[in-house]
Amino acid sequence: QVQLVESGGGLVQPGGSTRLSCTASRSISSHAAMAWYRQAPGTERELVAYITSYAIHYEDSVKGRFSISRDNALNTLYLQMNNLKPEDTGVYFCFAEGSWGQGTQVTVSS
Repeated sequence: QVQLVESGGGLVQPGGSTRLSCTASRSISSHAAMAWYRQAPGTERELVAYITSYAIHYEDSVKGRFSISRDNALNTLYLQMNNLKPEDTGVYFCFAEGSWGQGTQVTVSS
């Protein structure tokens, strides 16, 4: 089973930017989907974006603000988050090949 480790996040002001990274313990097929989810307190985990070798999908609320990408040579998935809003606050999780990372907290607040 692949191990996934997220990094990045932290406290960001509204309108600010940050980048999350998710590094896998081994290579993941470029044909396999990788995804970012998030979970705000008291809510269910929701899909933010996913990427495959032929498609990228974003949840409506992040379209035009977030960008997902992957570097297969580094076994790393990224999420560039721009123009952050307080409602983007939550724990962000990486998902691939049936495995979850431990999550990284993103707090958007002034």
